[in-house]
Amino acid sequence: MKTKRSGGLSKSWSQRVILGGKPVNIGLGAHPVVSLSEARDRALRNRRAIAKGEDPRSKPRPYVPTFAEAAEKTIEIQAQAWKEGGKSERQWRSSLRNYVLSELGRQPVNAIKPRDVMSVLLPIWSAMPESARRIRQRISIVMKWAVAQGYRTDNPAGNALGAALPKIPSTETHYRALRYDRVPAALRKVRASGAYPGKLLCLEFLALCAVRNAEARLARWDEIDEESATWTIPASRMKANRVHRVPLSKRALQVLSAARRLKDGSGLVFPSARGGPMGENTLARLCRDLDLGCVPHGMRSSFRDWSAECSDAPREVCELALAHVNSNRVERAYRRTDLFERRRELMEAWAQFLTSSGRAPRSPPSRPRKP
Repeated sequence: MKTKRSGGLSKSWSQRVILGGKPVNIGLGAHPVVSLSEARDRALRNRRAIAKGEDPRSKPRPYVPTFAEAAEKTIEIQAQAWKEGGKSERQWRSSLRNYVLSELGRQPVNAIKPRDVMSVLLPIWSAMPESARRIRQRISIVMKWAVAQGYRTDNPAGNALGAALPKIPSTETHYRALRYDRVPAALRKVRASGAYPGKLLCLEFLALCAVRNAEARLARWDEIDEESATWTIPASRMKANRVHRVPLSKRALQVLSAARRLKDGSGLVFPSARGGPMGENTLARLCRDLDLGCVPHGMRSSFRDWSAECSDAPREVCELALAHVNSNRVERAYRRTDLFERRRELMEAWAQFLTSSGRAPRSPPSRPRKP
């Protein structure tokens, strides 16, 4: 096709097609900038678009991911800060799959409105308040990713939505725990149960060291120095993401000695009966099957009550024994010691109590005051 421009002639490629029942000319580009083969390729793409019912003259819409695709990207980013072998990814995927994706999964992230998020949360907001709050938080993180990527400018799960949802009073939940004077009898029941030795030894080791479930289940021989009676748990397996040294009592060393018979080449101190690590609910099932009246994590609460009532250890020693992080930033900045030897004395006294009849020792006589 020839057109006159500035007193001269220029050539351009043109395609005649039928759109909406009417003949239409579509420009394919100027010659020689666009070659014959390129013009033919463009013409072919136009015919294919028309065959699909599309108008080849309209500009293609920019790609916008669906919520499900955005969630995958968000999980991939968040996983960089999650502990290896932890539950975060599984919990994210499970909550999104069970409560969110059926409603929001196929929607482009730029099309999701606060009312869409509200329709997901309202059915569970009062019945499952804690789970609903976490689900809202995860939706919000996905939408913040969409904002950061330029797909939208607001967060439909943000503050405005929070004001529209009903107020649910927060409730403090506690792990089931035994009174500290009942723990020795519970451990005797565990030892006499005849269950797989790995589970029995692991639960007792957990109670002796006042550690969390995963810290005990995933303990490795290369973390333990029996000569110095010290167990060093790496930061990657600690809740606070800090290395934690645990002083091992004489009884804890005896438990480790018994656990050596279970070695399976995995490096784990307490491997499962089939090899490899025990499941995260293994110890909880053992407590339930034996009707102990507690969960494994409750042993930490029992230890904390005992240390407050039956020992003269300062509060900070007891808190460090539980690997609790000091909430006071100034104190935390200036305190450079983990009071390890003070904690060794405390854990030895706790071990002696656990292997006793369970009676609390008498309080030491008070010192007379100086006149």
